[in-house]
Amino acid sequence: MKLIKLHFLLAFVLPLMAMAQVKKSISIHNNSALDRKESVTAIKWAAVLSSFPQIDTANFVVINANTKKQVPYQLEHHGNRSIQNLLVQIDIKAKSSLRLLIQKGKPEAFASKTYARYVPERLDDFAWENDKIAFRAYGKALEKTEGDAYGYDVWVKRTNKLVLNDRYKRNEYHIDHGDGLDYYHVGYTLGAGNMAPYIKDTIRYSANYHQWKILDNGPLRSTFQLVYDTWNAGGIKVKAVKTISLDAGSQLNKIENSYTFDQNEPMPVVVGIIRREKQGIISLNEQQGIMGYWEPAFDKEGTTGLGTILTTPAKTMWVSKEQLLAKTTVTNKEPIIYYSGACWDKAGKITTAKQWMDYLNHFNEELKNPLIISVK
Repeated sequence: MKLIKLHFLLAFVLPLMAMAQVKKSISIHNNSALDRKESVTAIKWAAVLSSFPQIDTANFVVINANTKKQVPYQLEHHGNRSIQNLLVQIDIKAKSSLRLLIQKGKPEAFASKTYARYVPERLDDFAWENDKIAFRAYGKALEKTEGDAYGYDVWVKRTNKLVLNDRYKRNEYHIDHGDGLDYYHVGYTLGAGNMAPYIKDTIRYSANYHQWKILDNGPLRSTFQLVYDTWNAGGIKVKAVKTISLDAGSQLNKIENSYTFDQNEPMPVVVGIIRREKQGIISLNEQQGIMGYWEPAFDKEGTTGLGTILTTPAKTMWVSKEQLLAKTTVTNKEPIIYYSGACWDKAGKITTAKQWMDYLNHFNEELKNPLIISVK
């Protein structure tokens, strides 16, 4: 009789012990005075493996320990064969902690919130979006045509759904079909936050990108590279590789540029935002490296807000006839990182210049106060 009871007890306890062995904990600490909302957070995959070496990448879930609900995640490769990071999207209050659990299980089907693609059917566009905003860069086929432009373009949205493919399929992205449109004019400027060498007090534009590569494509982060062939930048031969990431829930891209050029000293560069003829609201914060612009309302289409945040010292910021400009320097073959993006008042989230400038300041403070992560 005792033997039967022992077998019964083992049959009940051993599965629980096995479950406990495959459940690991991630602690995320927000020591800042900032609430984080819809924050895409990277957890080093090496740290996950060190605590959970037997993890099955096709059969695990991430659980919020408080709500007991699954958390959306992405395995980020960043162009490598091996996994680099586990990305999770979380909300976490100021001065608080969040505990996540990793365990075996079937992940729920979460809607993808980011997307990027090469668009050969539209003269080599490269377009990307998240659940807030969309952008595009211009490719080789558009060079020396009437519609050519140097900077980044903005496609405004008022839906959390992905819309790029539908807009290109309709071929009417300048008309608002209820989810937004493309009414942003770029022309021969840096548009919505592109960067270019600034040699002898002149912006030295490259040609359009000629090569592209997608490193990751959702559901929480899309990352890709655009390669710009060597050009003459005021007597300096320059080549550029631009790596752009857009996270779910963010109005701003992370842009990492790597310049190769034939001189030893640092090269001056500028980030620019095209300026409209009518009066808008401009904020130039050289100390924090933040440049913000709330455009004048554009007829019935509404108002677009633009912004950039430097992570290197801003030498100066100024407003020319055509653009808002922020100057910094780059070193040969050393990546420079900055952030650039946009919002639209008709999306209903950021509807005033103050709200937009507050968003940029909040984003900058988040960069300065990263979350602290530990895996056990």
